[in-house]
Amino acid sequence: MAGSLRLVRSPDVYELRVYVGRDSSGRVKHRYERFTGNKRAAQRALAALVAEVEQAKEVEVEPGNIWSPATTLNAAFAAWKLNGWQDLSPTTTRRYEGIWRVHVQNSIGLRKISELGSYDLERFFRKLKSDGQSESSVHQIRAVLNRTCHLAKRWSGGVLPNPVAETELPSWSMDAARVVRAPDATEVAALLRACAEEDPRVAAFVRFVTATGARRGEACALRWGDVDLENRTITIDESIVSSRGGATVKGPKTRASIRRLSIDTGTAEVLAALRKEQRGLAAMCETSLGDESFVFSFEPGGTTPPHPDVMSHAFASLRDRAKVAGDVHLHSLRHFQATVIDSVVSERQKQARLGWATVHMARHYTDAVTEEDQKAAEFVGRLLDEDRPQVGQESRQKA
Repeated sequence: MAGSLRLVRSPDVYELRVYVGRDSSGRVKHRYERFTGNKRAAQRALAALVAEVEQAKEVEVEPGNIWSPATTLNAAFAAWKLNGWQDLSPTTTRRYEGIWRVHVQNSIGLRKISELGSYDLERFFRKLKSDGQSESSVHQIRAVLNRTCHLAKRWSGGVLPNPVAETELPSWSMDAARVVRAPDATEVAALLRACAEEDPRVAAFVRFVTATGARRGEACALRWGDVDLENRTITIDESIVSSRGGATVKGPKTRASIRRLSIDTGTAEVLAALRKEQRGLAAMCETSLGDESFVFSFEPGGTTPPHPDVMSHAFASLRDRAKVAGDVHLHSLRHFQATVIDSVVSERQKQARLGWATVHMARHYTDAVTEEDQKAAEFVGRLLDEDRPQVGQESRQKA
């Protein structure tokens, strides 16, 4: 199977391309992925991607040939990909495919639908839980399985059942739920250092959320017209939310969420460097970057906002590379903001800055502040600036 790679940004960001076949009209189809690393590592990643595509094609068959008691979950999922995924967004299909490949394909996916019962599936869900999967992850896996079997039942004319429909998920106690906590100053420093190796948009996104405490959907919806670099302020008045088939720009969570915030000099310089790069990319693609363009978009010209889930996954990868504890999530940076400013501004000012509807929410979001945490709060400004050269080094040197 053909595959190729090309350097898309120096020194070490490659685009991997693998031929996957032709569509119904005969047009060639490729699968693309980005890889960060040296050329040898990129070649290994390309080989793995080729193998993955080849393995996926082994279970792809025409729907008309598979509906029988011998139909497996993998075959039914492949049929859904051929007939239905065209209506879904690329982000959604990537998420579904990742769920299936990681959790289903080489385990219960090999089983025949006609031989599966709710007992088998509930054992599968409980094993996922015992393996450390979160409640939300198991819910998503069940949803994809349910859709696959629902379509198989319909397309087979009732020959196949939907064994997922009658299943119940395990229960998660409050103690088992993952607690989102505020990272400490050392963890924040490690995260910002790791940003130096990240895509500039992701690095700027993490810096922005850390510096402002903005919700991930609010940061994804930020447009260049909302950014006043001269006065170092930003306006938050929109949010990106997940919706069927992708993401949607909507109004803020509450009326209190509409707000104007100050940003520090370092964050302003990081955004200025990002805008310069985005303008250059837009010019190369013969488009432009305007006030309506999304700040952290991955599209030339910023026409499409980043999906919040994509940024969360990018942050998780960044966190793992920084060797920061797994209970620190993207939303933890909002808790960090609430905690470190607790001793330097009034409760009402903190409420306004973070966009809470009530002062009560401020207490919910603030971790207990010890003496050491007080010192971290005083140090936070210098902490972010110390890491800034690695995030926006070019911008700082020119300044």
